[in-house]
Amino acid sequence: MFPVMPYTRTLTAHGVSRVPLGARVSAVVAGVALLASTGCEVLDSGLSGEMPTDINVTSPMMQEGRPLPAAYTCEAEDDPVSPPLSWSGLPDDVGSIAVVVDDPQAAVVFWVIYDLDPQLVELRQNTVPADAKLAQNSSGDTAYGAPCPEEGDAHSYRFTVYALDGTLGLPEGAALDLTLEGIAEQAVARGSLVTTSE
Repeated sequence: MFPVMPYTRTLTAHGVSRVPLGARVSAVVAGVALLASTGCEVLDSGLSGEMPTDINVTSPMMQEGRPLPAAYTCEAEDDPVSPPLSWSGLPDDVGSIAVVVDDPQAAVVFWVIYDLDPQLVELRQNTVPADAKLAQNSSGDTAYGAPCPEEGDAHSYRFTVYALDGTLGLPEGAALDLTLEGIAEQAVARGSLVTTSE
């Protein structure tokens, strides 16, 4: 049974295609933090490559390994929206939840939400709970940056839910690199749903 969600904010999404040089530098830093948080590298001595991947991430609108629906890309008929996500299998005593949406090959981060209530089990389409915070994405926006791949260019879009042992203590709109480093430092488990561009 899903808990009643508190007041939510509706998002305004923006497409992310060509990223300015400054944002690309941030994206590279973000990519390093993401690699660390997924166990490919170690950002600090407290994070091992054996972080559990027990969190099950699903969506009623997306399927693992299948193309990301157009409604969640810059090709949406109307303004693009963020997709709904659900998760289960969090470890006990989680302090907060974070969600990161990225393209690992391009080192581009489209969306970062943090300080989500650990009792929460879903994000509804195009909403963020009022008490959660949005970080900057690779374009510098605090919003869902809809993926916008060029035709024929294959990409993977990773929707990752992290269980953290506390809250990040960062303000709304925090810099991408600081937020991802904080997530990497506090992550105790993760799970991902990966879609494709075609």
